[in-house]
Amino acid sequence: MPETTAPAVPPTPPVTLQALLARDDLALRQIAGPTDPGIVIHWAHTSEMADPYPYLLGGELLLTAGVHIPEAAGSGTYFDDYVSRIVAAGGAALGFGVAPVHDTVPRALVAACDRYGLPLLEVPPQTTFSGVARAVWQLMAQARLAELRRVTEAQQSLAAAASRPDPVPSVLRQLAQRLGGRAVLYGPDGTEIAGAGRETPEGARTALAELAGVVRHPAAAPPTAAPARPHAATASHPGRPQPAPPPPTAPRGRPHPTPSAPSTPSTPSAPAARPHPTSATDTHGATHLAVYALGAGEGFVLGVAAPRRDPGDHTIASVAAVLLALLTGEHQSGAGAARSSALVRLLLGAPPEEVAPLLGTGQWLVVHARPEAQAPDAVAASALGAALGSPLVDLARDVVRVLVPADREPEPQPGWTLGVSAAAGPPEWPAADTQAARALARARATRTPLVRHAARPALADLVPPADAETHARTLLAPLAGQPALADTLRTWLSLHGSWDRTAVALDVHRNTVRQRIARCAALLAADLDDPDVRMELWFALRRD
Repeated sequence: MPETTAPAVPPTPPVTLQALLARDDLALRQIAGPTDPGIVIHWAHTSEMADPYPYLLGGELLLTAGVHIPEAAGSGTYFDDYVSRIVAAGGAALGFGVAPVHDTVPRALVAACDRYGLPLLEVPPQTTFSGVARAVWQLMAQARLAELRRVTEAQQSLAAAASRPDPVPSVLRQLAQRLGGRAVLYGPDGTEIAGAGRETPEGARTALAELAGVVRHPAAAPPTAAPARPHAATASHPGRPQPAPPPPTAPRGRPHPTPSAPSTPSTPSAPAARPHPTSATDTHGATHLAVYALGAGEGFVLGVAAPRRDPGDHTIASVAAVLLALLTGEHQSGAGAARSSALVRLLLGAPPEEVAPLLGTGQWLVVHARPEAQAPDAVAASALGAALGSPLVDLARDVVRVLVPADREPEPQPGWTLGVSAAAGPPEWPAADTQAARALARARATRTPLVRHAARPALADLVPPADAETHARTLLAPLAGQPALADTLRTWLSLHGSWDRTAVALDVHRNTVRQRIARCAALLAADLDDPDVRMELWFALRRD
């Protein structure tokens, strides 16, 4: 079973032999071999070697003028050996130039191509081999352009489907329509969660589910590439057909070339570790099967069953797999469902301490952050949350707030200024939010990337909270109803009376800071240069 994913860019589509024969400018004529419309050509190659096997990759239209044919070839096995070697190498067709060496195609070559099932084309004198090769590449370029256009249109339609209110069923329907088959989403336990498109035979449906299990549980896959089922596994990306073993007889006067093989060690070795497959393909009768793992681990799997497999199908299915991985990613761990449940309970009146266990156990940190260059947006806020290891992000005007589990110690983030609270349980989250805001203000004022709230015991802990709050209200009564003055005084005191750093922290001009502090001194009738006064006011402001 394949264990690697094909390139994201669709491979160059092959050219059908019928399309090449339809070119009037070439005037090619098929005179032997099968006329199956499904015969395709991957490239054209010219060779006058008596044994072309070592020089073919498979899928070629081999062009020859018969220079290599000896005079007495018609009476022996030369043509049988020659044609069998082309077939063994995977050649798609043989083109024979009627000039300048031969006036007609040898009848023995025609008979050999019929026996071995190799299409034989007569190339007229006016048609050059380079002209045939150019025609092949032109047809391939046209097919490539059409395939790229098809892939682009499919990508756009899949993206639009992912934005619908029912994104998962919509993506599956669009994928099944684009591939002309059926698309299925399997859950982590292997059950079919959703499906769309035409129904597939029972055997193909079972084979698709088994293939999905191989990608979800790679250890359960058989150690060899040959599956137990009668259908053959294939790679998830195109490759040359594997050549058959050389025939027992070689062209006259030439030894058989032996394909090289890796040497086998004399002592058995431990099997190599198998990489986790992200996609796999298979066939069941006339049905082509493909599966794609949606993210790492034993999670969701996308399965596709279609009557044919075009070169761009893998790219289209891969785009759908990425979209479905984004749509189902959070549900694999249950985190998204837990957060949704927590939000609903809060909106319905549940207290935070009752909801907090849905988000995780233990204590939490509140982080306030501001970008250094510009106002934050939703994308930047989400990226910051990912960097801090938490999806619990709130974008509030010019500040991003993140609720982070206490066991994930926040680190400075490039381009951001952070303030971090002390660890707190749900009942203390409002106080932790205030701590983070003050830590952010101090970080911005001191131009420090990250400032943590100091959680050590303070003198304020020695005074009963009720008495401390009463004293604070009495002392700060002249500032009541003027929060700008109280905030300015608190910030100014925390920064040791620095006008410039206070202005930076509050986003105001330094003269505004001076005016507000002077106003505070007048209202409080206090000498703010007195350290005892400052200490008492700081004590009160922390309780306010």
